[in-house]
Amino acid sequence: MVGAAGGTQLVLRPMNLSDLPKVEALDRDSFLTPWPQDAFRYELTSNPHSICWIAELTTSGLKPILVGSIVIWLVVDEAHVATLAVSDAFRRHGVARQLLAQALAVAYESGARQALLEVRESNQAAQKMYTQFGFEEVGIRKAYYHDTHEDAILMTLKELNPDRLAELLTDDEK
Repeated sequence: MVGAAGGTQLVLRPMNLSDLPKVEALDRDSFLTPWPQDAFRYELTSNPHSICWIAELTTSGLKPILVGSIVIWLVVDEAHVATLAVSDAFRRHGVARQLLAQALAVAYESGARQALLEVRESNQAAQKMYTQFGFEEVGIRKAYYHDTHEDAILMTLKELNPDRLAELLTDDEK
């Protein structure tokens, strides 16, 4: 994605409470129906089964810029991708791929062995990325999205492979 040009790099790290205003703003900018106010706070402070990470662009001497966020819920041995957002200006540059790979690796370390997610039927770019991870379409959730009544495609990854996740995390060519 973004490399060493001008000392700029992408940094992935766990989300913290001070990130919430920027995470909530990104969510509002990314989705027709963003998460309710304080939902991310709940994930950070009250849900012990939640994995919350962000992606920041860092440049020497400048304040980091939040460009992506992800929340994954751990349900027994399954990682459920609850939300994944990337700033418009940084889409299709590998941010979502790296965030997903990192969060799924953390989920694996926490006992998850498979993953699932819902994605808008119209979101072809996201579907393509998910298939790079090995996610497969297994069903449709009719009128899943309340804002447009659009169907969601249910996708599952039958086996989390930590080696493959490490490849996806570091491969800038995807």
